[in-house]
Amino acid sequence: MKYQIIGKNIDVTDAIRAAIENKLGRMDKYFVIDDSVLCRAVVQSYKVGAKVEITIFTKQMDFRTEVRNNDLYAAVDLAVDKLEDQMRKLKTRMDRTKEKMSLGKSIAFENFEEEESEDDEIVRTKSIYLEPMTLDEAITRMQALGHDFFVYLDSEDERISVAYERLDGGYGIIQAENKLK
Repeated sequence: MKYQIIGKNIDVTDAIRAAIENKLGRMDKYFVIDDSVLCRAVVQSYKVGAKVEITIFTKQMDFRTEVRNNDLYAAVDLAVDKLEDQMRKLKTRMDRTKEKMSLGKSIAFENFEEEESEDDEIVRTKSIYLEPMTLDEAITRMQALGHDFFVYLDSEDERISVAYERLDGGYGIIQAENKLK
């Protein structure tokens, strides 16, 4: 796995780099290692504490986590644990559906220990009619419902869109690239 470690408001010293690469080295056993697997870690320092964002890019899927903690090294540990949990849940879902996904070309699922979890059980299904509306209308409805995201059909370009509230303030939009026919 290739590592890319970026510091924001902090100089990434050799000691920090070595500690992060060592902890992320635990993840190597979960991937079929080739030049296409990239791991990007962004460490950011604040007046109190630190934030670690780790993204692992594979051909089939990206894994991402973000952790804030008072201790940089504890944040890295928590982030790696979260990534392992994400991958374990994905493996459990794949085992349950018995579908062959091409994800196995990048991820060595046989290296996971079996874990039974009922946390990812679907407890509710909801269908909605996507009304054409503007982004401002979608944000207004999202706020009225008290949700942190809202799915709608963008009236300007007829794309399925998700408006969401960002943790650092403001709003974001995710839009489907394919348009409705």
